[in-house]
Amino acid sequence: MMQWKTRPTALAVAEYARDRIVEAAEAAIAARGEFRIVLAGGGTPEACYGLLAGMALEWSAWQVFFGDERCLPPGDAERNSRMAAAAWLDRVAIPAGNVRPIPAEAGPEAGARHYGALLEGLRRPQGPLFDVVLLGLGEDGHTASLFPGQAHPPGPLALPVHDAPKPPPERVSLSAGTLGDCRLLLFLVTGAGKRDAVARWRAGEAIPAAGIRPLRAGEVVLDPAADGTPWVRNGAE
Repeated sequence: MMQWKTRPTALAVAEYARDRIVEAAEAAIAARGEFRIVLAGGGTPEACYGLLAGMALEWSAWQVFFGDERCLPPGDAERNSRMAAAAWLDRVAIPAGNVRPIPAEAGPEAGARHYGALLEGLRRPQGPLFDVVLLGLGEDGHTASLFPGQAHPPGPLALPVHDAPKPPPERVSLSAGTLGDCRLLLFLVTGAGKRDAVARWRAGEAIPAAGIRPLRAGEVVLDPAADGTPWVRNGAE
């Protein structure tokens, strides 16, 4: 069951995500000696990454993965891995070997096969594969690179994507099951352009985002523009 939470501004959404991530990291490191997080692309996650970059945390215990990637050269500015590096990862002391970009430059099939094998080797005997998964929501209801109208096989850990409706057309994405294999799933959704997709999701439409079901906790965190209603402070928050 996903919990829906509205924060007063897009920045407040990013700040909330930062706080939830730090809380989850501290708990994971105390319990298992490492923290595994899956990153998303997009402006609100990028704002969250910038906030994390200013913190002094136990970075050596962080393991960083990606929910999807465009099939572009590794240094291309349009890659999610490049954005995360510039906003955050290159600015803190996370060991280079702890950051696991998707090798999408190899092409959809090879990139998905390689990343799937990597994740398969990291499965835990007990508990979810990841501690936190970050996701966004597209105006059409897509998340990661799982787009409406395309087949998303449930079996593979990572999927090749062809003919994506947004450029570039070739990508690699974690599957819905892999994205849900986590202790905490955070959807960060901001801006009036997302309002229709949010309404469709809440109405029960089977958009791709609705197919991500976390093993443990899940939250959709919105600003008022995406939520479509004025923000009202909840006294319990």
